[in-house]
Amino acid sequence: MKYMDLKNIRNFSIIAHIDHGKSTLADRMLEITGTVESRKMKNQMLDSMELERERGITIKMTPVHMKYMKEDNEYSLNLIDTPGHIDFSYEVSRALKAVEGSVVLIDATQGMQAQTFTTLDMAREAGLVIIPVLSKVDSPLARVDEIKLEVAQFLDRDIDDILETSGKTGDGVEKLLDTIIEKIPEPKEMEIESKSSRVLIFDFEYSDHRGVIVYIRVFDGEIKKGDQLLFSASGEKFNALEIGIFEPDPVVIDVLRPGTIGYIVTGIKKPGIASVGDTVTNAKHPLSMLPGYMNPRPVVWASIYPESQDDFVELRSALERLKLSDSSLSFEEEASGSLGRGFRCGFLGMLHLEIVSERLHREFNLELIVTSPSITYIVTKRNDEEKTIYSPHLFPNDGEIIGIKEPWVTAKIIIPSNYLGTLMSLFYEHEAIIRETSDFGDNRSAVYIEIPLRELMRNFFDELKSISSGFASMSYEIEEFRDA
Repeated sequence: MKYMDLKNIRNFSIIAHIDHGKSTLADRMLEITGTVESRKMKNQMLDSMELERERGITIKMTPVHMKYMKEDNEYSLNLIDTPGHIDFSYEVSRALKAVEGSVVLIDATQGMQAQTFTTLDMAREAGLVIIPVLSKVDSPLARVDEIKLEVAQFLDRDIDDILETSGKTGDGVEKLLDTIIEKIPEPKEMEIESKSSRVLIFDFEYSDHRGVIVYIRVFDGEIKKGDQLLFSASGEKFNALEIGIFEPDPVVIDVLRPGTIGYIVTGIKKPGIASVGDTVTNAKHPLSMLPGYMNPRPVVWASIYPESQDDFVELRSALERLKLSDSSLSFEEEASGSLGRGFRCGFLGMLHLEIVSERLHREFNLELIVTSPSITYIVTKRNDEEKTIYSPHLFPNDGEIIGIKEPWVTAKIIIPSNYLGTLMSLFYEHEAIIRETSDFGDNRSAVYIEIPLRELMRNFFDELKSISSGFASMSYEIEEFRDA
């Protein structure tokens, strides 16, 4: 691959609610740019996991490099396809850090949804250029003019700035690619010591033969095959066994230069070394860590036991394998009188729990018993010692406890206004406190609430969808611990 001048590179992501046509739009981009030959195209090309394709959701970050000609200039377009679910909001924030612009995709049949706002706020905080786009404009249910007005008012943009596309037919996709080149800025080159380098990890995977493969964006310096590199967070050193880009299959190249999105094969086969948001830098001349890194914080806990105790060792091995490609999964061994030996596992949320359980079953052929999920409590004992409790059997005796705190969340719900009455009774049942209700246009209301996390997990979202005939959407953020 010839070296692409920085002024011809555009790095961008697509922000969208679940099922708003993100993967289909990416398919058409791959087709129009000739990145994937028509005979090799398949639906949801960037969703490589069977689970993603089956459920129509994006779980893993998927980068792809596309070449696109505009006015006799060849441009290098780097797209990162991100998950739309709130469980993966930290991972999405790191992917947004790796790009300069973002396409905000809104379904022309549904309008803006709550989870889109959460990710959109992250993109704004990261200082990204936002390109608003309607999808599914070819649908007979599309309300193009209404939704364009709604988006224009919310983003404070001219209605003509909002592009119309159809991932199904390809209409408007070339105009979108042209707009990406015009509106999204080129990557900035950093002034640093020539011997050093610094890249951001926004995702990673594991290969039996090659170890951990990190997906990265180069910010400073260059990375070459054989360079000795360092993970800033874990302090682990390694040699770059192979470097390359995604087209969308891995393609080996000689050097990763500033502005490039690609991968590094590390050869590391230990869990807990690579993590999303970490910085990889030159081991001999290390640079400071890029800002924004956080340790993954489990929100939901559940115990996983093998149906047959003969599979206990296999279950441990399977969890260790998953941990190699999912740094947010945590687990430790525990025993139950009735279920035998198993593992207490920490997850980012209910969808993350569901995905891990399903992958254990499908990829490792394990039959499992998964207990009801629970949350973390902070218990203050009589001797003023504070303990974090994430399993019921670890709770101290009543006589030892003088206080218990539990996590609360703030949630934003967007719902058709005619369902507000039934929504109030749902709030009452789940101990929610209403903070604000406002008009959201198009006969919809935005409701801001505070609710205990344990109640949010107690089928709150399923009940919300049920009472609103599927029209409500919700996003939430974990807040402080309060007295339980």
